[in-house]
Amino acid sequence: MLIVYVSSDAAAARAALYAAAMNGIDWGDVPTWLGAVFAAGAAAAAVWTLASQRVQIREQRQFIAEQAQNLSLERAELRAAAEDRRWSQARQVLMQGLQLSHGSGGQFWKVQVVNRSDAPIRDLHVRFGDAYLPSETHEVRTAASNLLRSVIGETWSHPLHSLGAGRAVIFDSQAFQPHTAHNSRPSLKFTDDNGIRWKLDHHGVLTESSDDPQS
Repeated sequence: MLIVYVSSDAAAARAALYAAAMNGIDWGDVPTWLGAVFAAGAAAAAVWTLASQRVQIREQRQFIAEQAQNLSLERAELRAAAEDRRWSQARQVLMQGLQLSHGSGGQFWKVQVVNRSDAPIRDLHVRFGDAYLPSETHEVRTAASNLLRSVIGETWSHPLHSLGAGRAVIFDSQAFQPHTAHNSRPSLKFTDDNGIRWKLDHHGVLTESSDDPQS
């Protein structure tokens, strides 16, 4: 075994050399350097956090926009469905009118109204032109697509208080001169089962009516 003896002088020399080397370092710059390193790290972390937050905000805004669009579409669909239900019964009320020759030499209107809905309609008012009222109103026992083939029953009054589901009624006008008959086309106003007032003209155009059936 080799034993190396180090003299006390050599050890002292090495200690002196190490002390000199350590004394040569500018320890005053180390805290500044460490502070700069930590500051740079903190700045990088802040930049990363800010970028991450921006991504999250952008994703949240996109999600909110998509949700808002979906809600808008759902509301539009609900409104359309509600509007369709609102018009549903009124669209099943049909009116057919024929301008016919009268025995007096004039002409008159014969109008058949059919309620094809599953609920009654009320307060039926028929007008010929702006002012003329029906001269006769008849129950229809058997309605035909050609109203001349419909089987009429008892005489009813006008305005007609109610027309049940699946029922029909015929209104006859008075006799007019031909040109007056042509300008006195029939129109119907009625109230549906939801209390909405409607007007149906000779051309089959259905609109809401603001008139008061009791006035």
